[in-house]
Amino acid sequence: MKITYLGHSCFCIESENGTKLITDPYTKVGYELPKGLSADIVLCSHGHFDHNYVCAIGGNPSFLTEAGNYSVNGIDIAGFDSWHDPKQGALRGKNVIFHFTVDGVRFCHFGDLGESYCADTAKKVANADVWLLPVGGTYTIDATQAKEYMDKLSPKVVIPMHYLPADGALDIAKIDDFLSKVDDDCVISCKAGEYILDKAHLEEMNGKIIYMERRK
Repeated sequence: MKITYLGHSCFCIESENGTKLITDPYTKVGYELPKGLSADIVLCSHGHFDHNYVCAIGGNPSFLTEAGNYSVNGIDIAGFDSWHDPKQGALRGKNVIFHFTVDGVRFCHFGDLGESYCADTAKKVANADVWLLPVGGTYTIDATQAKEYMDKLSPKVVIPMHYLPADGALDIAKIDDFLSKVDDDCVISCKAGEYILDKAHLEEMNGKIIYMERRK
């Protein structure tokens, strides 16, 4: 499958048969989504402008915005509620964490998870192969909190998201804060913004972090 990082918390994951799933399309973050995006499935973790800009996505997709179990175009998806802040939603409400399986690879998109390590949340994300994990802080967990989840649950692959690029406009941290907390030899740098992932290679990638710069 092909994983394309489109910036912020937005990814396009394209299966071997061409099915496209896009997560958390955004607007007003200092830069724009690429033009002409289309998808079969769009997941939105919550209703804020930088995660639910669905009008930017063409192709008559199915939009999933709530917790629950779904099957769309042969992709099994499960969403469950979490908190967008450390005060059980009092500041920013709920956030949906989505699990989905593409070509036999189990993904977990954490959306704007804002609560520190939580045993209940940990039980629900522990079996995922690839984490799409926020690291920028302010509105989500920060680099230290993200690393705590990783240390306790040991995911096979982590792709950091929701960090500040050079042309970003939000008050969140740069990727450097997160990368400074992990071993350099664990990091795969992907400046092109696209990565081809094969389930057969997951075991040999165990413990890797794919640092993706967004595709412009």
